Amino acid sequence: MTSGGRDAVTGSVPRTLLVLAVPLVAQNVVRVVQQIVDTVWVGRLGEDAVAAVGLSVPVVALAFAVLVTPFVGTQLLVSRRVGADDEAGARRLVFHGLLLACAGGVVVGGTVTVGAERLVSLVGDPAVTPLAATYLATVVLGLPVAGMSDALEGGFVGWGDSRASLYVNVATVLTNVALDPVFIFGVGPVPGMGVRGAALATVAGYVAGFCLAVWLSVGRGRPSLLPSSPSLSAAELRELLAVGLPVTGRQVVRQTVRVLVVGVVAVTGGAAGLTAYTVGSRVASVAVLPSVGLQQATQSVVGQNLGAGNRSRAGHATRVGVALAVGALALLGVVQWAVPETLAHLFVPGLSGTGRALTVAYLTILAYGYPAIGAADLLVAGFDGARRTRTSFVVDLLKYWGVRLPAAALSLPTAFSVSLLGVTLSPGLGFGMAAIFWAVTGSNVLAAVGLGVYYRYAVRAGLFSQSAAVPGD
Repeated sequence: MTSGGRDAVTGSVPRTLLVLAVPLVAQNVVRVVQQIVDTVWVGRLGEDAVAAVGLSVPVVALAFAVLVTPFVGTQLLVSRRVGADDEAGARRLVFHGLLLACAGGVVVGGTVTVGAERLVSLVGDPAVTPLAATYLATVVLGLPVAGMSDALEGGFVGWGDSRASLYVNVATVLTNVALDPVFIFGVGPVPGMGVRGAALATVAGYVAGFCLAVWLSVGRGRPSLLPSSPSLSAAELRELLAVGLPVTGRQVVRQTVRVLVVGVVAVTGGAAGLTAYTVGSRVASVAVLPSVGLQQATQSVVGQNLGAGNRSRAGHATRVGVALAVGALALLGVVQWAVPETLAHLFVPGLSGTGRALTVAYLTILAYGYPAIGAADLLVAGFDGARRTRTSFVVDLLKYWGVRLPAAALSLPTAFSVSLLGVTLSPGLGFGMAAIFWAVTGSNVLAAVGLGVYYRYAVRAGLFSQSAAVPGD
């Protein structure tokens, strides 16, 4: 077993989780920086260009959801096999993860490219639909290579080498950032391509990251991720799909509800409400980065320990992860609760009036739910590490469709109505933006409580005992 695997099954659990999580948190920070830099460069093209990219974001997110299946499936199954000292089996999983990512990327990318204009027209704002379709049709060309890069990253993290995943993301982001001004505005013989150039810079970043991932995966002081004699196995593909598809379902559930909630915000709060919701979402996406990194690290540690037959240690890793995530996000929540005005000014310096008041209110309400987000993320890691990915899918289905969307809809004016399958509905009670803010925090808290209760039941019912005995690992 590699040193990363030995640390996971024999070393200090808190130290192992932190060593794995820190590079994963760093890579997520790098991705956030990339989004900010992209926005700055595209912003120089004008308001329509920014709106076009923003309009395509929900569709891009849904398209990329297909890549979650090979990424998470590879990470979880590789960690299990590494823990069981089956490194040859782990390499076979990585190979099949690459195949699945490439095939899914080609099918989804090709479909979205052909129907790009129709897809973005469904989201709204016909004035920028052509620009948005251009960006979307170009950026999804990178789906196959981005998916294969993610599959290799999943292999690295599952093996216990999260630093390699960080290096791949840094290469991706640096390439994108360096090429943005070149492709957008043109330099020397390279013509300025505007919004299409921004998308091409993103695709070039995917290619650079994948090339580095392949280079790292053949050794270079790290465990080789690829088998010497690869061969196709339907059983391996079925196993990847069984573990990864529910996670893709979770992403689809989240993204569709987020799109619908944005529509509710636009009707209820107008421009001021959209500003508050956008700022709150961006601040929260940064605040939860420690939880996201710990979640990925815990999944690998749980999987490796179950592969090695260390059932009690798998449960201990989950509990330690929950404690670390709750503590980190509680601290961040206290800071956000104490200085919401400062954060609002940092993101939108000229904010005033209703927009400022709503933004401060949303940031304050969001802070109450941060510890719950940390707890839920790490409880999900325990279930996912035990290959119970369907559990987290059901939780997200209830959280987003059962709680968040209906509660947010109460904000709508009572006169507002919508036709669905020939039936006219009037879901609003006129509760205003506060209903949306509390719908987000309330759904986060309820999800954490529900997961905690079910986790206790599942452990007593043999969650880790049954998972450790799954045949074929």
